[in-house]
Amino acid sequence: MSFSNRVASIVTLTFTVAALIGFGTPGFAQEINRAINVPTALSVPQTPHMMPAIATPQSTDPVTTTAPESPESDAEQDGDTVAYGTLDAAVAAQPGPDAMNDELQCMAGAIYFEAKGEPLSGQLAVAEVILNRSKSGRFPKGVCSVVTQPGQFSFVRGGHVPDIAPNKQYRTAVAVARVALADAWDSPASDAMYFHARRSAPGWHRVQVAAIGNHLFYR
Repeated sequence: MSFSNRVASIVTLTFTVAALIGFGTPGFAQEINRAINVPTALSVPQTPHMMPAIATPQSTDPVTTTAPESPESDAEQDGDTVAYGTLDAAVAAQPGPDAMNDELQCMAGAIYFEAKGEPLSGQLAVAEVILNRSKSGRFPKGVCSVVTQPGQFSFVRGGHVPDIAPNKQYRTAVAVARVALADAWDSPASDAMYFHARRSAPGWHRVQVAAIGNHLFYR
């Protein structure tokens, strides 16, 4: 073999051995197995609008709001009707004798002359008799016509209710008349058409419906 050929063979062998040694080094193997130019995945923080919606069960029951109860009083408003705790409260709540119309004057006069010394329930029962008569069809229509009907109420003079001086009993009679006309309290003699004093004995054959104070009431 010539000298040049030997030199070429040695150079070739040297590069071959170097290549084998390089492939066997750990560092080079790690570089081969490592991904090159591959960006690592970035973790994206979740913002509130990216959070998955969590469905909450919806109640189908109606929502009930309970208002605080107000303390009870003698008078409670319910629409256009005023309900009173007692008859005394109903009478006390009425305005005075000012601005009275004819119907109220006739009713108050009858209560005053017939029952001013009676309990309030007895005064209301007298007013109930007058109202029942005015609606019955057997007596004149209207409160004043019933009160001034001849032969019915002895206090009537010349077809008129006498004038009454203002006093406490008359103011009470006016208030009871207002209660009766407004139907603001139920009378224990709600269907009565007649009444008389206990001391009287008219000899009626009628059904008694109430006995209040010094009066007996019949239908």
